[in-house]
This record gives sequence, structure tokens and C-alpha cells, in this order.
Amino acid sequence: MLFEFDRHLARMTSREIAPQSLEERQRDIYDSHRHRVFSVSYYMTGSELAAEEILRGAFVRAFRQVDEPNHAIVDTALLEQLREQQVLVQDEPLPPPTSGYLPPRNNILRTELEEAIRCLPSTERIVFLLMDVEGYPATHVAELLQMSNPTVLRTALTARMRLRAELASMHQSGQEAA
Repeated sequence: MLFEFDRHLARMTSREIAPQSLEERQRDIYDSHRHRVFSVSYYMTGSELAAEEILRGAFVRAFRQVDEPNHAIVDTALLEQLREQQVLVQDEPLPPPTSGYLPPRNNILRTELEEAIRCLPSTERIVFLLMDVEGYPATHVAELLQMSNPTVLRTALTARMRLRAELASMHQSGQEAA
């Protein structure tokens, strides 16, 4: 019985060592980035069809640049695709929310958060998604969006404040309706 396991393990190891074809490596690259690219695209557009189109365009763009694009090339292609589709536009600066202190809510529904995210201007939305959802450092976001680091940090703070105000107003209007 133990001998059978060793023989099976040797067979598995020899297959794993065999070099992958370019097509297999590209499939792995696509699979490793697909969810992130689709998620950001969906939250930026609010439409699955538009997100799929942006996903496809971003990967076509990335694979045209190099045979095996890395994380940075895929992200840059995604942002270029968002700009080309006019999803990511230079927003006119809005005044920061002025609602004062808003008590934190512990029971926010995912649908409420998604709706609040869609209310953000596109620049604030992409900064929020990259930093707070995807966990990118501010320096990386600044480089991707070609903005200064302080501007990215200020935009992230404004987006968080605006989200909090939007969620509070949703909660308040929900209580009034009840």
C-alpha cells in the first residue's frame, strides 16, 4: 500500500515539473487576476455586461503588451480600459460631506454598501476600491492613477466620509419609512 502511494507521488511530481506551455501560463495569469479585474470593473460600472467587456478589453490590452503580464501591467491595462470606456473620468471636485459626526453602524447590508459605493464620484470610487477593498498601498494607487500620494490619501478619506454619510442617510430614511 505504501509502495503504491510512493509510485503515485513520483508520477504526480514528474507531471508538476514538466514545463507549462505559454498558453497554460497565460491561462494561469488570467485566472489569478480575473476576479479582481471583474470586481473593480463591476463596482465602477454597476453592470455585469459592462464589467465583462472591460475585463476582456483589459486582458487583451495586457497580453498585447507582453506574453506574460504581471500584476502591474494588468492593473494599468484595467485603468486604461476604464478610461477608454469613459467609466473613469476626471471628476469635478465635490465638497466633502458636511453631515458632522455619524455614529457607526454594525449591521450594514452588502447591498447597501454596494449602492453607496455607486454614489461615489468615479475617482473616489476607484481609489476606495483599490485601497480599501483590494488593499493596495496608497503609493501604488498614486502611481497607477498618476496622482500624488497626498491627493490619493485625501481622496480616500473623502470617499470614506462620503460613504459613511450615504450609509447613514440610507439608514435614516429606512427608519423614517418604518
